[in-house]
Amino acid sequence: MRVLAKNDDLPIRTDQPVHSGKVRSVYWLSTADSERLISARNYDVPETAELAVMIISDRLSAFECVWRAEDGLDGVPGKGAALNAISGHWFDSFKQNDLARSHILETPHPLVWIVQRAKPILIEAIARQYITGSMWRAYEQGERRFCGIELPDGLARDQRLDQLLITPSTKGVIKGIPGVPAVDDVNVSQETLQAHWEVFKFNKPSDVDHYAAMLTAGFTQISSALLSHDQIFVDTKFEFGYAENRDGINELIYMDEVGTPDSSRIWDASAYKSGRISENSKEAFRQALLNFAPDPDLLINKDRIDERYRFAKDTVLPEQMMLDVSKTYVDLAEMITGVPLAISDSPRDDIISVLSTTFDLIY
Repeated sequence: MRVLAKNDDLPIRTDQPVHSGKVRSVYWLSTADSERLISARNYDVPETAELAVMIISDRLSAFECVWRAEDGLDGVPGKGAALNAISGHWFDSFKQNDLARSHILETPHPLVWIVQRAKPILIEAIARQYITGSMWRAYEQGERRFCGIELPDGLARDQRLDQLLITPSTKGVIKGIPGVPAVDDVNVSQETLQAHWEVFKFNKPSDVDHYAAMLTAGFTQISSALLSHDQIFVDTKFEFGYAENRDGINELIYMDEVGTPDSSRIWDASAYKSGRISENSKEAFRQALLNFAPDPDLLINKDRIDERYRFAKDTVLPEQMMLDVSKTYVDLAEMITGVPLAISDSPRDDIISVLSTTFDLIY
């Protein structure tokens, strides 16, 4: 079982520091390499666009920590390829149905994207069709107003909501806005976004409604497609940013990943009809972690984040927990795309090979 756990040390030619997140690493290309690829590959971007190679790992993050398992299993077999395949499928579907494009220009390897630099808006765009997770916990404790939206009394856990709720949260620390604490990941209302659109990096006030419409359209399209596979699209997170197309028009586009088990809750529809919740997303791993941890509060209490980091660093999970995630992700990717998932036996070597022979980006 080969996994790509470390993805920030590949010999990809770049003149900038590698940006490494919990799952992906980004290698920004030089001006010369960007211009060469734009011309050679005929990308739909301006000649001066900045490009990057984005490498997705098989690392598994949850509760803001990265986890590892027995026998040196520092990731989930097939996870990165599954996420790329699912996102690519939805992005292609968006374009075919006249929704906005994404920042992805090409997928030369199951773990690699060639992307265009985009300027992100500073929100996590979240849509919820069911009351579950953190929203249910808050509702159960008496909260009724979420991101400016009033919910009625009497809702039950995991109930389908009458309307799709748009419940954005801050991406990074936003300062100077009344009623918005200066910490990461704080819920905000559409009204707050409209009143402070420049702070959240929107280009114009009307784009606040535009992103919500893009989120709703994307959610609806994925939800309909998943339902045909007897799956329920429960809730999800999208990200948006601005990038110019070949004609120099600055567009609001989809970024990062969409409709994946990492960024969404997905339930089995038949199980839900019979009164059970059967998770086909990372939420199943989160629940397994809560059951595994000696004190579940450690994983959900933001005031204990330092303890959580220490726990994750010192903990080696049972191998089967990673293999269960692998089966969920791989099965879901193959169901959504309709083709077997390509999983490399030597991911690092294969990535270097394709980026060298086809793109001349290896030093």
